[in-house]
Amino acid sequence: MDAITSFLSNINFELIAQLTMLGLIVVAGPAVIILLAFRGGDL
Repeated sequence: MDAITSFLSNINFELIAQLTMLGLIVVAGPAVIILLAFRGGDL
């Protein structure tokens, strides 16, 4: 049990959250362009 708590205390959850949000923002840009292109919208 001590090994699990020491492992969890070493993880930087703020860094993981920031990288996740950055990834979502980076993916959202091209996703919107692709969605508009498939729907035949005005780019």
